[in-house]
Amino acid sequence: QVQLVESGGGLVQAGGSLRLSCAASGSTWSINVIGWYRQAPGKQRELVATISKDGRINYADSVKGRFTISRDNAKNTVYLQMNSLFTEDTAVYYCNAGLQSTAPGLQWLWGQGTQVTVSS
Repeated sequence: QVQLVESGGGLVQAGGSLRLSCAASGSTWSINVIGWYRQAPGKQRELVATISKDGRINYADSVKGRFTISRDNAKNTVYLQMNSLFTEDTAVYYCNAGLQSTAPGLQWLWGQGTQVTVSS
């Protein structure tokens, strides 16, 4: 089993920065891909950024050039550095991991979410 715990959300003014952390514990060897999604009020959950086991990174177009995903393998932690924040970035941010399992495909796991609020 894997557990994901997010931290680092909060209130920031537009143009500011925040860094989110997602600490994984348990059978972290099974994580194939890990990243961040977000869900704004009244909207569907959407991908923000992911990083795979072999280091491939994927960003949503809306955050390219502003957000950076990184990981510290020694700490089993993934970070999302968010710069030049817009009010539209306000959402609950969820850590998400795709886990290898005995079943075909990946098993998807979600963290509890952390609120990011960007004020104008």
